[in-house]
Amino acid sequence: MRVALINPPWTFEGSIYFGCREPHFPLELGYSKALLEASGHEALLIDGHLDQVSQMEIIERVRDFQPDMSVLTTAPTYLFWRCPPPELRVPQEISSKLRSLPGKLVIVGPHGSTTPGAVLRKLHADMVVLGECEEVIAHIANGIEDLSSVAYWEGDQIVVRGPNCSADMKQLPGLHWPNEMVRRHKHHHHRFDAEPAGPGAEMEASRGCPYHCTFCAKDNFRNNYRKRPLPVLLQELDGFIDQGVEYIYFVDEIFLPDMPLLAALADRKIKIGVQTRIDLWNHQAIEALARAGCVSIEAGVESITEAGRAYLDKKCKMSTDELAERLICAKRIVPFVQANLLAMVEDDAEEIERWRRQLEGHGVWANKPVPLFPYPGSPEYTRMWGPADDNAWERAHDAYLKGFDSFSDIQEQRPQPLVELEMAGNGR
Repeated sequence: MRVALINPPWTFEGSIYFGCREPHFPLELGYSKALLEASGHEALLIDGHLDQVSQMEIIERVRDFQPDMSVLTTAPTYLFWRCPPPELRVPQEISSKLRSLPGKLVIVGPHGSTTPGAVLRKLHADMVVLGECEEVIAHIANGIEDLSSVAYWEGDQIVVRGPNCSADMKQLPGLHWPNEMVRRHKHHHHRFDAEPAGPGAEMEASRGCPYHCTFCAKDNFRNNYRKRPLPVLLQELDGFIDQGVEYIYFVDEIFLPDMPLLAALADRKIKIGVQTRIDLWNHQAIEALARAGCVSIEAGVESITEAGRAYLDKKCKMSTDELAERLICAKRIVPFVQANLLAMVEDDAEEIERWRRQLEGHGVWANKPVPLFPYPGSPEYTRMWGPADDNAWERAHDAYLKGFDSFSDIQEQRPQPLVELEMAGNGR
């Protein structure tokens, strides 16, 4: 089978999306390509975002390739599956063009994993993958009978066949990206200590998280914590180093202390960035992280009060003062340390500013608290409205816009309603 794997050329005008807008490697499509080729299929990966190609050029490439199946993602990268653009405007624009070509259209990503019926209808797709997509895409191509982790049309009815897939990380291969693709990847995600001298890249050492904080949309994908085998991980890393990559950002939901991995990183000439919880790192582990080349830590604190952290179900065993001490300790040996904060009614505005100034006095950056978007598929959404239905994204987006007057720093304008954005994606 011939399979086209498509990451669209993303645009974010009018979106509430507060993730990084630079291109990142589409890891899920990279794994899918490797598994397809290992099964004897021919796969073409088209990254419209990194390659900076138009939708029409993507369609021409797909037409020339003549695939039996086209796979389209609804989020820019695995890094942001848990906080994607809520609207499907960009996937709508490109799926409408793909429908004019032969072959099956399969959708992967966080939207279909949580609200498969809505995505099938909005994108006029043949099938949606539920959960992590790599192995499922290969199973579809291999013609596996009694296929699970998919939703599809049967006549005018939608059939949903769970459960959502949780990939076997021991079976996913080490990735190797073409040299030209690596050269184009100039972005160093969440790095602020120095200007890039060579390409950056993204990898994952693990997938999923052992915690279930209410704000994190991971109930339907990337949920259970799983580590990649160290030899496979190091093979992929060494390939990047041979290609001149100088900085790796680990997209793990939560980069946990892993002494064998940190020791292996320390033996290599590479800089890294991670996102984690600082309460899970003792002083010895932080020192090992610094020796491993870490130049950027993004630490989820979310609330400066125990009541706020309890509401978010963080199960944090440290006090706020202890968290501050651990962040300051990390900043002494890691160039950039950030404490992420969410806007919580439990937190007093003056106390927040006092705490932020305390940290900034020691070089730790704590952002101004940002509003919490109740992503469908997160415990916060379920707490507010129950299980996600086909109107979940519209409901959450409308509540978000009505609930706040100001948003994150990256949102330069007041976001547009989701319905308006998706009407534009439909050409209306």
